[in-house]
Amino acid sequence: MSFFKKYNGTTHKGLARLETAIWTMIYGGLLAVVVGFFMGRVADEDGDILMVLGGIVTFIGLALVVVRSRMREDH
Repeated sequence: MSFFKKYNGTTHKGLARLETAIWTMIYGGLLAVVVGFFMGRVADEDGDILMVLGGIVTFIGLALVVVRSRMREDH
């Protein structure tokens, strides 16, 4: 008996695409924030813009996690 339920993913293609987009946005946005932080040390304006855009993309990904958690998988 395990503590956590095993999650094998979804069989619904639309939801699978949404999950892929969510995690791509979250990880891509966080990567952009980190790269923008280090670019800000060299080129002020470009790094700041990249950090803001990365933060926005990360926030959208996190909001989509909430949206996905409220969706049901109907066959």
